[in-house]
Amino acid sequence: MKIATWNVNSIRQRGALVADWLDRVAPDLLFLQEIKCETEAFPTEAFTARGYRAAVVGQKTYHGVAVLGRVPFEVTATALPGMRPEDAPSGLIEARYIEVETAFAGGRTTLAGLYLPNGNSAGAPGFAHKLRWMDRLAERAAALLGAGRDMALLGDFNVCPEDRDCAPGALQPGDALLAPEVRARFRRLIWLGLTDAVRTLHPEPPCYSFWDYQAGAWPRDRGLRIDHALLSPVLAERLVAALPDRAERDRPQPSDHVPVLVTLADP
Repeated sequence: MKIATWNVNSIRQRGALVADWLDRVAPDLLFLQEIKCETEAFPTEAFTARGYRAAVVGQKTYHGVAVLGRVPFEVTATALPGMRPEDAPSGLIEARYIEVETAFAGGRTTLAGLYLPNGNSAGAPGFAHKLRWMDRLAERAAALLGAGRDMALLGDFNVCPEDRDCAPGALQPGDALLAPEVRARFRRLIWLGLTDAVRTLHPEPPCYSFWDYQAGAWPRDRGLRIDHALLSPVLAERLVAALPDRAERDRPQPSDHVPVLVTLADP
């Protein structure tokens, strides 16, 4: 089974790139972030023509997540449990989370696609929102693991877990993606028993998944590893491959993120 995550930075601008990648790579499930459109404006037909069902949690202009699946799945949540409108500076439940169930590994598997707040905007309230969001995410992961569920968290975490996940000079000191409080909350997820798929198989290379559009970040390889796939123990035992698809960053008018593809062996 192949599952993937990709912050596309506007599905209406990059729908053709996504469709081409689906044709070539054929993941079973693809989780998208920053689709930047309302649910009704999502280009569903382009993907159903390729055999993919779409489930979308849209929002005008900002954020937005979706799942494209060529295997059956059921949507079980369209917002992160525990988050309240007053927790965000915008006063809204933002379109940042979608959770589905699908059959894999001999039972039901829960997969959550997420777009974690950046934490650099809106000052101190924005950073506090990021920390609350990560706390609620850890609580959700703990609940699923406590219920004995096979599960995975995939998406744009907006976290560089370690110094090696940020190219020298790519971020300023004090950036929210590097903050000790943020890294501690990412470690909390790992300590629950989750496995960082990419880093487990590739302990040495940077494995960046994001390169800014500014300052020649892509040609200079000044990237960040902020798109992650965290797997529960049963799924981690079946981990075969996991890596960002760097080639997508060199396409015409690309997203600033590339897909991260994870391959799991069948039972």
